[in-house]
Amino acid sequence: METLKSVIRDIPDFPKEGIIFKDITPLLSNPVSFKKVIDTLKTRYKDNRIDQVVGVEARGFVFASALAYALDCGVVMVRKPGKLPYKTFQETYSLEYGEDSVEIHQDAFKKGQNVVIIDDVLATGGTLAACIDLVNKNFEVNLIEVGFLIELDFLKGRQKLGNVSIYSIMHF
Repeated sequence: METLKSVIRDIPDFPKEGIIFKDITPLLSNPVSFKKVIDTLKTRYKDNRIDQVVGVEARGFVFASALAYALDCGVVMVRKPGKLPYKTFQETYSLEYGEDSVEIHQDAFKKGQNVVIIDDVLATGGTLAACIDLVNKNFEVNLIEVGFLIELDFLKGRQKLGNVSIYSIMHF
């Protein structure tokens, strides 16, 4: 994984002063690195008979779509409010200053399907905790795991995710 870490670019003071942003765009534009990520996730989930991979807006869509293709299954999008065209379920969560919400189509899953949620980075965990609640409260599915490209350990986001299996390819 050190090879993958070497293609992640640090951007100081983005999106605001004092934050060091982990820029994954060099990894995405490098076919060897991107393939390594998708192959790693495919190997992890290939024996779980995954029916749907859930991608979290927006960079999670990139990984979820490629993984769903590799696993020969479907992909479901979790988006910000007002972005999905059909009837949705919504989950609201607290931010440092205010609230935000995520939505999913009401017909996203069939009962009993095996599901994995995929996103690019686990930071503070608020958005992903809302995604987990969105899936668990509204559907009778088997949430196998929540997977990430990167986990920022110092932000302790996994503590907000409850009793769900968590996998991160890289830790910073």
